[in-house]
Amino acid sequence: MRIISGKYKGRRIVPPTHITARPTTDFAKEGLFNLLNNNVDFEGLNVLDLFAGTGSISLEFLSRGAAAVTSVDMALVQLDFMKRVAKQLQINNWLVMRSDVFTYLKRCKMKYDLVFADPPYQLDAVPLLPDEIFADGGVLTDEGMFVLEHSGNYDFAEHAHFVMHRKYGSVNFSFFR
Repeated sequence: MRIISGKYKGRRIVPPTHITARPTTDFAKEGLFNLLNNNVDFEGLNVLDLFAGTGSISLEFLSRGAAAVTSVDMALVQLDFMKRVAKQLQINNWLVMRSDVFTYLKRCKMKYDLVFADPPYQLDAVPLLPDEIFADGGVLTDEGMFVLEHSGNYDFAEHAHFVMHRKYGSVNFSFFR
């Protein structure tokens, strides 16, 4: 796994071999961040990374100048890995939390400029995520964006907050505002 751009550009981060996450491919990550570059000012951004896995997406935001990133995952192996990387790179604006994503969303009082979610593709609740993000005022700021990584089995084009869809190989991103 490599960091594509910014302060930590070119750094290779090697996750443990027994990690259960499916990291976003470099090809898809590069496409995503090229698109975000044209729509988001990374400087000062407050980001929430759900189902954070290896922290690859979190690191990309941090490398590009995000003010703070909160990464949420349940797996201890992934959480320990992200904390170890934060310590190695001396990152102090990265909060790594162990929580069920849906529980976190229900209890969260923070507002984020950008929320990214990369749930396991086989998770039955994938179609519920956009509604959870926007429920009861949600976790987004008024101008905030939600990006959902998902398999090709889902089409969110009819969702009230849907903006666009992009596909990079077998990886799909749906964008909501």
